[in-house]
Amino acid sequence: MSTSRFKVKPLSWAPYIEPVEVASATDEQLAAMQVTPSNTKVSPYVRTLAHDPESYVARTRLFNAIMYAKGGLDRAERELGALVASTVNRCIYCASVHARRYVELAERDDVVEQIYLRGLEGPFEPKVQAIVDFCRTLSETPSHVTKEQVQALRDNGLSKAEIVDLIHSAAIFGWANRLMHTLGHSTPVEGK
Repeated sequence: MSTSRFKVKPLSWAPYIEPVEVASATDEQLAAMQVTPSNTKVSPYVRTLAHDPESYVARTRLFNAIMYAKGGLDRAERELGALVASTVNRCIYCASVHARRYVELAERDDVVEQIYLRGLEGPFEPKVQAIVDFCRTLSETPSHVTKEQVQALRDNGLSKAEIVDLIHSAAIFGWANRLMHTLGHSTPVEGK
């Protein structure tokens, strides 16, 4: 277990279009923003997506089902899949969020530190290597995923259903990263 000496700095996200203001939001927009899992604040990203409340609700339900579903693939491994996809897609905001979540859930910073310092090349321990290799290929060119990569996941204890969960966690970030890139950009958090 790591001593968490490596820290991933939090970033903020700034939209290119004016987000919906909670005080002037429509009833439909307010209802859509209630779907967020944090229930602590409504971020600029959520308020930007709330311009289209129907698609925002559909996106959030799908995202929550993929990333927070009970059972199946371990949450930390879902976060690792999201981190790898976000690294491939160069979405530094999402990569930083999912790196912090992975460290928190797995109680390990060594994998994240290695990704930030050396990239996705590894070497990592076998199970992490199998996840990284699979999600990297899936994110770069999905049709290039090999039977050997799937077998490496199976050899490291993932069931068929857990592999599907991993596919979902990496694949949704193929979409989410591009959405974040087109709607805004990351910025450093002041004072951190």
